Amino acid sequence: MNQQRQQALDEQRNRICERAERQIWVTFQKEGIHKYPAAATDPALATGDEYDVSFLGYPHRHIFHFRVWIDVLHNDRDIEFIQFKRWLESLYNGQGAILSLDYKSCEMMADDLYAFISNRYPDRAIWIEVSEDGENGALIKYNTHQPLQNIKI
Repeated sequence: MNQQRQQALDEQRNRICERAERQIWVTFQKEGIHKYPAAATDPALATGDEYDVSFLGYPHRHIFHFRVWIDVLHNDRDIEFIQFKRWLESLYNGQGAILSLDYKSCEMMADDLYAFISNRYPDRAIWIEVSEDGENGALIKYNTHQPLQNIKI
């Protein structure tokens, strides 16, 4: 490979690196009780056959698993992820808890959490995944911008 070609590749790599989207992510878990009241009576849910999920209409326990991604502005601990994780956990813990799981869906929990994160860290893309027991869940992407499509860097 000639020197001019190598220089062009190096410049392209540097541009890509400079414009890269950067996020950190953290995980935490929270025990909670919730229910889906409509499941007990909605004929589409309380089917009486192998697809019946009417039991979801009653309070039941889960370990809710959270994974939260957030944009960072540089590579040197713009948001220190251990501190970020501890702050997120504090929103649900103890008598000073701001957020509760109540009888909410995974999507509702994500929306509630997003409101607090975006208030503390405005203008950043935030993705929140919430699952029941790490098995079934939701991922909501709160994007502050749309990625460029088909643009060569």
